[in-house]
Amino acid sequence: MRPHALVCVPFLLLAAAGCASPAPRPPAPAPDDVVRAAQQRLTDRCLARRGLTPPRPGDRPPSTAERDRVARALFGTGRTELSLRLSTGHVVRAHTDGCLAAAQRALYGDQKRWFRVSTVVNNLEPEAAAAHRPLPEVRAAHRADLTTWRQLRARALKNAEAVLREDGPTASRKP
Repeated sequence: MRPHALVCVPFLLLAAAGCASPAPRPPAPAPDDVVRAAQQRLTDRCLARRGLTPPRPGDRPPSTAERDRVARALFGTGRTELSLRLSTGHVVRAHTDGCLAAAQRALYGDQKRWFRVSTVVNNLEPEAAAAHRPLPEVRAAHRADLTTWRQLRARALKNAEAVLREDGPTASRKP
């Protein structure tokens, strides 16, 4: 019986030591969440510089005039400077003068390139469906776009981390 008792004591010591270890760190946020948070922070700052209050879920709805001012500041005005006709026939357009465009330039570096490749990449499934082709075949045809998308996304993640680091976690409502 004694040999069993000797084997159990080290096991109990290891189990007790395991209980004393520090709590595990929470998982790191997903890259998409980091980029979205930085984009939100950048657009909020831009709106605040223009004297506008960034909208938030749960806030009292603004007047129609205020909502229109925020939309113009956020998405831009005038004619759309960026346009891309997809293989499905749909045309996607964007402005380059709003707060969202400014945030994209800050994160991705080249808004025009980001607009083009993100629009193509985000529409690969509709393209495959419209062309009656398998998605892997369509993805292979857009290999260069996917590579550029990944490169710009990596740049955005690096810039997003810097934006969030410079303000700290509680600065999201600061102008």
